Order: sequence, then C-alpha cells, then structure tokens
Amino acid sequence: MARTITLFTGQWADMKLEDLAPLAAKMGYQGLEIALTQNHFDMSKADDEAYLKSRWDILAANGLNCFALSNHLVGQCVCDNIDSRHRAMMPDSIWGDGNPEGVRQRAAAEMIRTAKICKKFMSMRPASLAASPIAPTVTGFTGSSIWQYLYSFPPASQEMIEAGYTDFAKRWKPILDAFDAEGVNFALEVHPTEIAFDIASAERALNAIGNHPRFGFNYDPSHFGYQGVDYVKFIRKFADRIFHAHMKDVWWGHGTGEAGVFGGHTDFCDPRRYWDFRSIGHGDINFEEIIVALNDIKYKGPLSVEWEDGRMDRIHGATEACAKVKSFDFPTSDIAFDSAFDTSNQ
Repeated sequence: MARTITLFTGQWADMKLEDLAPLAAKMGYQGLEIALTQNHFDMSKADDEAYLKSRWDILAANGLNCFALSNHLVGQCVCDNIDSRHRAMMPDSIWGDGNPEGVRQRAAAEMIRTAKICKKFMSMRPASLAASPIAPTVTGFTGSSIWQYLYSFPPASQEMIEAGYTDFAKRWKPILDAFDAEGVNFALEVHPTEIAFDIASAERALNAIGNHPRFGFNYDPSHFGYQGVDYVKFIRKFADRIFHAHMKDVWWGHGTGEAGVFGGHTDFCDPRRYWDFRSIGHGDINFEEIIVALNDIKYKGPLSVEWEDGRMDRIHGATEACAKVKSFDFPTSDIAFDSAFDTSNQ
C-alpha cells in the first residue's frame, strides 16, 4: 500500500534528534515516531512553540514526517506498582518524593498534558510535508496493578483480576476523556506487563474502559509470536482499533532449552533463552501475512520500525529493516485478477 515507513526513536535516545534525523533519512526512513525523551522531544520545553517548531524544522530539513509521539515510560507509571525500577526512567517532575500513589497521579496528569502537546505539535506540521493519514496519536503503555498475578499461584481469584481492570478504568478514563477533547488517539502497545498483553486481555481492557473511542492499539507482532498468540488474528479481531503499527521481529524456539517463555531471569541475547527480539527478517514473524491483514482492514497509517536486536549493529540492522518493510508493503490492486477474462475488458 506504500505506507510511510517510520523509525521509532526510543532505542536511539542516546542520539540528539539533530543527529538521528539525517541518519534515519540516510537509512531510508520517511518519518519518525518520536519518543518523548530529552534528546528528541523534551517535555520540559514542549510548552514553547519555538521548541515545537524546532522539532519540525529538523524533520523537514531531512524530508521526514511524524504522525505519532510516544510516551511509553510515563504511561507505564499510571497503573503500575511503583518501585525502584521506575525511578530510573522517570524525570524528577514525575517521581517527586517517590510516594507510589503520587507518582501514579503525576504520571496521569502528564499523559493528559501529552495529549494537548500532541495536538499542538501535529497542528504545526509544515506545508511541505504530507498530511497525516491517521488522527494525532500517542503510543504508549498503561502499566498494570495485576501483572504479578500472571501465573496464578498462590491462586488469584477472578475478583482480584477484575479489581485490576477496575483500577485501570478508573485511572485511564479521565485521561482518555482528555484525549477525546483534544481529538487525539491513545494507542496501547499490547505487551507483557501491561493491562493487555494478548487477545483475551486486550478484549477485557476494551470492555473495562467501555470501548472508549480514543483507546486503541499500537500493533506489534513481536510481543505475540513467542507467547503463542495469533498475531494476524489480532489485526482482524480489533480492525477498528489498530491506531498505529510497529514492525518488529522476534524468534522463538532457538535457544538451548534452558530458559522458557518466562525467560529464566536471563538477559536478552543469552543463548539459553527460548525467545529474543531480532532485526526484521531474521526472526519468525510472517510479515507478508501481517501486510495482507493490514490491507484487508484498510489500515493506512505508518509502519514504524522499532528496531531491537542485541546481536546486530543497529545502523546495519535498521537500514536493512527499512528496506525489508518497504518490500513487504506491496501495493494493493483495484481490480480482480480474473477480470481480464471478461470479454468486455478485452
């Protein structure tokens, strides 16, 4: 369908946007999904229109567009059970004194602010760049108060699980209402540790939030394949909720058999692991089936490469991945292939 191929900047947060943008263009990308990190989109400066314009100036100078902002890390804190892991990824303005409920509330307020900033930023798109094929979108995480109940021992009752979905709805509905007021979509990346991590939990999350019109998904097949979740069925199941799409690969069943789906408390790239993220085309995800499904649901948004592969140089890998995604994203046909047999067409 010749969608725009973008690069998610989260894994490149060590580089300034001024340096990443020309590199992304050189690697073949047509846009960026910008993570709200200090080097790329500093939220402490985002109320300044001149700063927002400077982001567009950098993009436009390199022929790059932007259709989505990412605030995964702050979103994670809205529902999570807060501990020292969160301190490492939170600015002081969100962490405060570290009181868990205070962190959650400040994170929720920052997500509401993110919707306002996203609307403002997207409205400043230079005329030289193509209009967005999707509504202004923030991709991210929700966190979850019940992830620790994944393996139900000691037994976790359905009442305990339902309390987690109730907590999610209580915290996220005001955020989503604010997104709706701004005309901005929130696209949850369905992912382990989130309130939704497979098809069943995604459906439950939607029900909990009352099918809120601004709550959808940042589709990413890499988080489904190794779990045994049908990653193509997810697209068809939630056709009207695919707000954004990540292209990311994973392999499974390639380790030594010493660490299973749960990872065995090993680091990524440990040869004992059952699964690991791989550069696109080097894993087990069938991207052609994904593209067919995205075409079938008429998804016109960007294909955003989230590049992760600890076994490969990232510039080599991200360059190759961009080319592969372009080759997968074949144009659709406006005619039936057998219409040529009709004598009226001859």
